[in-house]
Amino acid sequence: MKTRPNLVLLAASLGVLIAQIDTSVVNLAVKPIAADLGSSVSAMQWMIDAYNLVYAALLLTAGALGDLYGRRRVFITGVALFAAGSVLCAIAPDTALLLAGRALQGLGAALEVPMSLVLLSLAFPEPKARQRALGVWASCNGLAFIVGPTLGGVLVDAIGWRSIFYLILPLCVPAALFVRKGMAESSAPAGRRLDVPGQLAAIAALGGLAFAAIEGAHLGWSSPLVLGAAAIAAAGAAAFFAVERRSANGLVPFELFRSAPFSASLAIAALMTFTMYALIFLMPLSFQVLRGDSPIVAGLRMLPMSVAFFLVSQKSGRIVEAIGARAALAGGMALIGAGQLLAGFAPAGAGGAWQVALGFALAGVGLGLGTAPVNNAAMSNAPKERSGTASGLLNTARMIGATLGVAILGAVFAHFAGQEAAAQGVVPGLRAALSIGGVGTFAGAVVALLFIPSTSGHAILQGMSASSSKE
Repeated sequence: MKTRPNLVLLAASLGVLIAQIDTSVVNLAVKPIAADLGSSVSAMQWMIDAYNLVYAALLLTAGALGDLYGRRRVFITGVALFAAGSVLCAIAPDTALLLAGRALQGLGAALEVPMSLVLLSLAFPEPKARQRALGVWASCNGLAFIVGPTLGGVLVDAIGWRSIFYLILPLCVPAALFVRKGMAESSAPAGRRLDVPGQLAAIAALGGLAFAAIEGAHLGWSSPLVLGAAAIAAAGAAAFFAVERRSANGLVPFELFRSAPFSASLAIAALMTFTMYALIFLMPLSFQVLRGDSPIVAGLRMLPMSVAFFLVSQKSGRIVEAIGARAALAGGMALIGAGQLLAGFAPAGAGGAWQVALGFALAGVGLGLGTAPVNNAAMSNAPKERSGTASGLLNTARMIGATLGVAILGAVFAHFAGQEAAAQGVVPGLRAALSIGGVGTFAGAVVALLFIPSTSGHAILQGMSASSSKE
């Protein structure tokens, strides 16, 4: 079957739209959902992190499944599971079933989002074409944050929050059809098998860490449940590294980390989402509490970030060609940090609206500059036969950052604002949380300057492939 790159690009773009539209809408609708279901701030955090946690914990296995059983098959399965989880969220009568639906969505996203990146890398083998295709793929994140808050806000106001979970369903069928028509099945099963002990250890580590971070502010940091979760996280992490180092077919092939650009790209991706997911969780909440905004108005306030992200992502391939990946990534991370601090420290009254808009615009430009280059840096510095695993690692790093950002920065926010998000505590809570997030993004800029080359990873990739063949 002849590969049709444009169809693959369409399918991959729809795949990321499905996941990101849902994320942007759910962040916007957290307050109405909580009011309807009687949820606390920690429960609101779990509406985000039930998805993020399952997504992060299963990404590595999803990458291995793609390499073993077929990247196209795993992508289509993920889209189907995401659709099923969306329907479950839409009909949920209580918080528990809603969280179950969010977890099922996370499972679907864990399968389809990293596979979309792998499919693009296979369909566009030439570096410049791949960089430009990744720019289009990345711009769909920005498009999702335009469509989600605007259309989602209208739906929440006009019909109710349940309607937002039907929003992505019309995208699921064409995503599956385009990838079936666009390329043949691909896999690399030689010498591979699923690593069940490693997966269980990863779930324990991530689950324990997220629970401790989210519930610490609610139950108390000395609570036996919180301390027990932290102990489980530490034990899970130790077991994971012990299992993976002994296994020849583990979830994480440690030889990938011999490449400094690959390792740096994972760190940058995690730091990027650490602050951005907290920003898009906390800012709409603050708008609705402090300014009395409706969901649609809160969404419109975030449009400068979404539009800037979309427009800059469209040109990111050419920008990287002109200034190099190092400058694009370092500049992007610095702009994200500056933008979120500008927005977070804006005056609470009407006079701060322009500062919020400018801060969001700067953060959007930074995201647009950095998203495609960090993906390309990771994928171009991994052997082709490990593309599924490399994409899984990259997206795991991204979602670990997102999970910890919502958990840790949400806990900082809740320390000041309380579980009911009292108005008098929102401003100090927001500023404290986003100050910590800013430190993370500026650290990411430093990592990019130190470890990301301005040229492509072709020479490093050749060296890694030669090393792998010798082994």
